[in-house]
Amino acid sequence: MLNIAKGRKAFIYRTIKRYNETGDTNDEPRSGCPCSVRTAALKRRMRGRIRRNPRLSMRKMAKELKVTHQTVQKVVHRDLKMFCFTRKKVHFLSELVKTKRLLRSKALLARHATGGFENIIFTDEKTFTIAEATNVQNDRVISTVISEIPDMFRYISRKMKLLSVMIWARVSAVGRTPLIFVPAGVKINAKTYKDSILEPVVKI
Repeated sequence: MLNIAKGRKAFIYRTIKRYNETGDTNDEPRSGCPCSVRTAALKRRMRGRIRRNPRLSMRKMAKELKVTHQTVQKVVHRDLKMFCFTRKKVHFLSELVKTKRLLRSKALLARHATGGFENIIFTDEKTFTIAEATNVQNDRVISTVISEIPDMFRYISRKMKLLSVMIWARVSAVGRTPLIFVPAGVKINAKTYKDSILEPVVKI
């Protein structure tokens, strides 16, 4: 028993004494104010509301159930073991696009059922603009009066056409190629794409 209790003799003695006095090893009722708001009925109501609408605001739920916002938070996090997650933006796929993707995927798998995946390459391009990142809520300037702030700190310059660079990348089953940087001002057409991007890195 000492090994189970990790050497705590007092814990073993108290447990034996409680069993001899009450007939079980459960804790006795503790002192303090009993829970009168976070009841089982409230938990069931909140669980049902969340199942019907997971986007329901906690403040709105507290107002409808006539309890405090802190009570709703405790029930959600402590009792229901739920957490708040942010919604993520994804590309919209219509039913037509989903059908086309499914057909093309099946055709691609059938075409390369016996191998040949190493000859398939996946490419992507991304244009990066060069501009100072700012957040109007957090990017502050400290001064006694605004007129004393130098222009280099007070203003953030913006251009209609920012400096940019396009980066091209390719990956396949056998590896990936080095990044290709295309400077601004270069017009990407079929010939430029073939001569400057594909041929230097892709072996036909």
